[in-house]
Amino acid sequence: MKLIIALFALLLLIVFGISLSQNYFKTGIFPFSKTPTATVNNQKFNLLIPKTTSDKEIGLSKYSSLPQNTGMLFIFERADFYSFWMRDMKFPIDIIFIKGDKIATIYENVQPPKSKDESIPLYKPTSASDKVLEINANLSKKYNIKEGNTVKIENL
Repeated sequence: MKLIIALFALLLLIVFGISLSQNYFKTGIFPFSKTPTATVNNQKFNLLIPKTTSDKEIGLSKYSSLPQNTGMLFIFERADFYSFWMRDMKFPIDIIFIKGDKIATIYENVQPPKSKDESIPLYKPTSASDKVLEINANLSKKYNIKEGNTVKIENL
């Protein structure tokens, strides 16, 4: 009987471990860690953080939508004029370029291409930036987010 209980407990641990690992690989966030956040104008955004170059290239294009107060934060080693595009995107976003802890440039309501044949514009900051935050379209306007605002990033 003790052997059956021990095997059942082991099976539950294995199922729980598989569930946690699947969540981690889907979101990149370990369930017991603190969620990375960015706060601008007292508005907090939960962050998805792409880790690899490939993840950065794919960005939000692997999603069909984004929860309301969630964003993707791209972090670069040094400030530069990084270009962003909307290739394979399925929904509009605001693109916010950040240098240090200040917003340098905002592109609001950037639309995805209507077709595969449509030329894809590049979006660049007006000054070198070391981070880029992508959020749902029109949230910059809704939360009165402006160039020069401070961005507080926590739990990276």
